[in-house]
Amino acid sequence: MEPIIIVLIILVVLVFIALIKTIQVIPQASAAIVERFGRYTRTLNAGLNIVVPFIDSIRNRIDLREQVVPFPPQPVITQDNLVVNIDTVIYYQVTDARAATYEVASYIQAIEQLTVTTLRNIIGGMDLERTLTSREEINAALRGVLDEATGKWGIRVNRVELKAIEPPTSIQDSMEKQMRADRDKRAAILQAEGVRQSEILRAEGEKQSAILRAEGEAKAAALRAEGEAQAIRTVFESIHAGDPDQKLLSYQYLQMLPKIAEGDANKLWIVPSEIGDALKGLGGALGNFTPGGGTPSAPTTTHLEKPSID
Repeated sequence: MEPIIIVLIILVVLVFIALIKTIQVIPQASAAIVERFGRYTRTLNAGLNIVVPFIDSIRNRIDLREQVVPFPPQPVITQDNLVVNIDTVIYYQVTDARAATYEVASYIQAIEQLTVTTLRNIIGGMDLERTLTSREEINAALRGVLDEATGKWGIRVNRVELKAIEPPTSIQDSMEKQMRADRDKRAAILQAEGVRQSEILRAEGEKQSAILRAEGEAKAAALRAEGEAQAIRTVFESIHAGDPDQKLLSYQYLQMLPKIAEGDANKLWIVPSEIGDALKGLGGALGNFTPGGGTPSAPTTTHLEKPSID
């Protein structure tokens, strides 16, 4: 009985192993290559798959999702004979599991070497300045070459990015000095523009202030002149309305004579001839108020000389 039990146990184990090898579960976004006696048979897609145990074997399981592979810095010589280190990042996706398995031994290594050689060809036709400012152009050219070359490998290159471009240390120092000089230049220009604008605004303000001040003075002078003219008109109208006679005018002139005599420079007074007649009339009028009723004689001289004080 014991040998039969041992045989049954062995059969059960073999059946269990056969079931395990027969049923293959492939995860989502994955694929598996099946070989029969070392020859490609088919590709298993995601889900539950049945294979022949001990005859079919799984050669390779491939992830069909987009992959990101960073490559180490590579020294590249530019057109002006400067060595720069460039870091690249490749975004790729396997589209054909069979081609990725049988068309190339290691597609990761193949992509890396192809990227390095293509990058050297592209950068070799550019100078340093253009290399630093043409990342999009380099990315597009590199992606086109890689996508065309990796298509037969069952791989699609979705995107290529230059992560870093590092020029030599001496060039970096020169670039920093140039950038610092440019910043200082821009700062000086902005400061000069600010001073210029400030001076212009100050001059405009002074001009407007002077214009407004002059306009105010002109208006004030006009108002003063108008007031004086109005006062003169009022006085003239008052005098005209009062109808003054020659005697009153003579009396007013006599009141102004002391003011005319003020100052040491006045040596000679010129009396108009018409004033003589007025003084005669005034003398006649004053004579009426003198004691005794006598009539004083009117002054006859028309030139008065101021006495000098020795």
